[in-house]
Amino acid sequence: MTTTDSTPKPTPKPTPTPTPAQTEPVKSARALARARKRRSLARFWREYRRHRGGMWGLGCLVLIALIALAAPQLVGADSQSVTTAPGGALESPSGEFPLGTDQFGRSVLALLVWGARVSLTVGLLAAFLCVAIGTIVGIVAGHFRGWYSTVLMRVTDWFLVMPTLVLAIALATVMDRSLWTVIIAIGVTTWPTTARLVRAQTLAVESRPYIERARALGGGHGHIMIRHVLPNVMPLVLAQTTLVISSAILTEATLAFLGLGDPTITSWGSMLQDARAAGAVSAGDWWYLAPPGIAIALVALAFTLCGRAIESVLNPKLGVAR
Repeated sequence: MTTTDSTPKPTPKPTPTPTPAQTEPVKSARALARARKRRSLARFWREYRRHRGGMWGLGCLVLIALIALAAPQLVGADSQSVTTAPGGALESPSGEFPLGTDQFGRSVLALLVWGARVSLTVGLLAAFLCVAIGTIVGIVAGHFRGWYSTVLMRVTDWFLVMPTLVLAIALATVMDRSLWTVIIAIGVTTWPTTARLVRAQTLAVESRPYIERARALGGGHGHIMIRHVLPNVMPLVLAQTTLVISSAILTEATLAFLGLGDPTITSWGSMLQDARAAGAVSAGDWWYLAPPGIAIALVALAFTLCGRAIESVLNPKLGVAR
């Protein structure tokens, strides 16, 4: 004879839904964080506007970026074609060609506009790769002690003492001649300076009391590096990025001038190389040489001015002139 258990089973308690009074602190905390970020950005912009050089550099970069983005509408998509060149070889500046023509009869002004797209793209991507590698190496070397830091710093010192341009030329020679080769060659050879700066800032941040409290509360290495160290070194990284971009554009122009860039892509450096190959130097065809050289110098100066202004805003002790 079987018996059944008549004991009633306990019914599960329903999960209590958060009341408006409980969710209100979460929403208010998020709103407070967003308001704090907006105030920080507004304060940064207010301080940045006081630097005449920084505003001039920013305006110049915005103008060049807009011209580069509107290149197909401004000069046409076929302005780089050799077979449909509208002018004669090496014509001097005129009403039809304000900056003259190259050895194939193409407008130098149109090539200058198209070259801005490539030069800015290479500068931004190479600077991003350089700063990313340098930031990771610097934070890891500053956070971990012992042989981790020693090995990373010795590798950094090896790259630091080697000529950057020589390493970039070596990489661009053994790899395929493409735009990505130039970006990788610049990015993997110019990161040691950023790594050194970020490591020094990481050591300064990790000596503060709130890092010890985070460790005492159970914060792991990843939590401390991402949530505490990285936000405090980002101002330095941002300022360093603007300075690295100008260096990357100059390096790209050098590689293209040496014939190590992509020959199918028009950049300011490749324009200088083509002008040298066409004999513009000995023939005195200044309109073929001067525009890309002035454009490279102008963009490098603009990024440098922006970087100095950002450094002055983030660290007023530097005393950068306004």
